[in-house]
Amino acid sequence: MGCDGGTIPKRHELVKGPKKVEKVDKDAELVAQWNYCTLSQEILRRPIVACELGRLYNKDAVIEFLLDKSSEKALGKAASHIKSIKNVTELRLSDNPAWEGDKGNTKGDKHDDLQRARFICPVVGLEMNGRHRFCFLRCCGCVFSERALKEIKAEVCHTCGAAFQEDDVIVLNGTKEDVEVLKSRMEERRLRAKLGKKTKKPKAAESVSKSDVSEGPSKMKTGKPEETSLDTREKKTNSAPKSAAHGIASGKAAKRSIADSEESEAYKSLFTTHSSAKRSKEESAHWVTHTSYCF
Repeated sequence: MGCDGGTIPKRHELVKGPKKVEKVDKDAELVAQWNYCTLSQEILRRPIVACELGRLYNKDAVIEFLLDKSSEKALGKAASHIKSIKNVTELRLSDNPAWEGDKGNTKGDKHDDLQRARFICPVVGLEMNGRHRFCFLRCCGCVFSERALKEIKAEVCHTCGAAFQEDDVIVLNGTKEDVEVLKSRMEERRLRAKLGKKTKKPKAAESVSKSDVSEGPSKMKTGKPEETSLDTREKKTNSAPKSAAHGIASGKAAKRSIADSEESEAYKSLFTTHSSAKRSKEESAHWVTHTSYCF
C-alpha cells in the first residue's frame, strides 16, 4: 500500500465520505454584525450610521467609499445600494454604563463577555448585543429595542419626541425576510422621490411663464423705460453747465460789487482785490518759488 516505515493507515484516511458542512458560530456572527463595520470590517466607532436595510457602518468608511471613484472600487452587496450620504442615517446611541471595554484587560488574560454590549435601549434597558431585536427611526436616528415600541405604543419618538410613521421604523441587522421588506420599502421611497422631482420642474416653468405674462401689460401701459431714462439723463446734462456758468457769473459780480461798493477803506482792505494787497515789482520776489519767510 506504500506505507513505508511501518505506518498503519486508519479507515477515514482510506475511505472518503461526504464532507461535513461547516457551521457558523452564532456568537461570532453576532459579534461581527453588532461590533464591526459592514463595509470596512473595523470596530464600530462614533459617528455610527445605518443604511435603509439596517446595516451598521462607520461614517468615515461610507464617505471614503463614496469619494473613491477608481476602477478598482469594490462594489459588494454591503454598500451597492448606497448612492449618496443621504441614504444613511446617523444613529443616536445610548451608552451602556456596565460596559468596560478593554480598560481592565491590559494583560490580555481577562475573559471577554460577549453578552455585554456597548449600547443599550434607553427605554427598556436591554443591551444591544444581538440577542434582542433593535430598530431606529429614519426621521431622527434614535435607537431603541423593538420591545419598547410594542410596550409603549406612540406616534412620537420615545427619546426626542419627533413624530414618525411605520415606514420610518427600520430593524437593525434583521433576518432575510426583514431585509426583503426593507428593500421593497427603499425602492418605493426612491421612486416617489424621483416622481416628486419631475413634478416640481413643470410647476417651476409655469410660474416663470406666468410672471412673464404679468410683466407684459404693465410695460405697455407705462411706456418704454429706456426712453424715459434717456430723457432724464439729457435733462440732467443740460442743467449741469447752466448751473456752473451761473456760479462763475455770480462770483465775478460779487468781486465787482465789493470793489465798486461805497464801503470804508478798512473793510475793502480785507479782500485781495484792494490796491493795498497788490505789491510792486520791487517788493515781489525775483524767484519763482518763495515762502512767506522771505518778506
